[in-house]
Amino acid sequence: MSDVSDWWRTSIIDMEPGKIHLRGTPVQELIGTVSFAEMIWLMVRGDRPTEPQARLFEAALVSAVDHGPQAPSIAAARMAVTCGLPLNNAMATAVNMLGDVHGGAGQQAVELYHYIKGFDGELPEALEEWRAERGKIIPGFGHRFHKPTDPRAPRLMELVREAAKLGAVEGHFADIGEAIEAQISREKGTPLPMNIDGATAVIYAELGFAPPLARGLFCLSRSVGILSHAWEQQQQGGRNKGPTPPKYRWTYDGA
Repeated sequence: MSDVSDWWRTSIIDMEPGKIHLRGTPVQELIGTVSFAEMIWLMVRGDRPTEPQARLFEAALVSAVDHGPQAPSIAAARMAVTCGLPLNNAMATAVNMLGDVHGGAGQQAVELYHYIKGFDGELPEALEEWRAERGKIIPGFGHRFHKPTDPRAPRLMELVREAAKLGAVEGHFADIGEAIEAQISREKGTPLPMNIDGATAVIYAELGFAPPLARGLFCLSRSVGILSHAWEQQQQGGRNKGPTPPKYRWTYDGA
């Protein structure tokens, strides 16, 4: 049977009748003793965060749970419910919209911070080369809605600095993020502050999460808002609601 049992290999779970061990710990020892954020950390990484690390990690997860029905993923969840889909399908519809443009900036910002950290040269040169490779947009800074400041970012950065004082993180990526903010603001001639994606990226980078995990963690976080809106829409009712009220029409520019 080894060819069958070895078809899938995992160090995440050991399970048989009457036994469920997650990362080597019986599930009954985890229930009631670890927070959901700590459980996410354990499952993804295989170890346990310190208490200050867990608080910082949870703060990042909390900060990105929702951004209102104007966010495409939230709107999609609500529309899905009005089309008769149950909550799980509405959530899947929304999460599937979290790609490079809507939902990917956190991963991109972590990649940027690592790029800057490993760059052999000055910050302006590093940003110039990043733009040459990845396009003109610097992920994690500025916001189309929150001006002048995304209210979530300063609080998160404050928590990063507090965690650094406790030795939970080093603070290097926080320095990089703030240096980028200052540099691109000088280039633009106007403040271009860090947004939620840039701030959570600082936290995930400081805590040692690989860049792709930043997107996965954002999906977990935003799923809370997605579920909330889908459930609310289900309670409100409504049938086959599109993105705009029926009396509004699109712009037709065909023949």
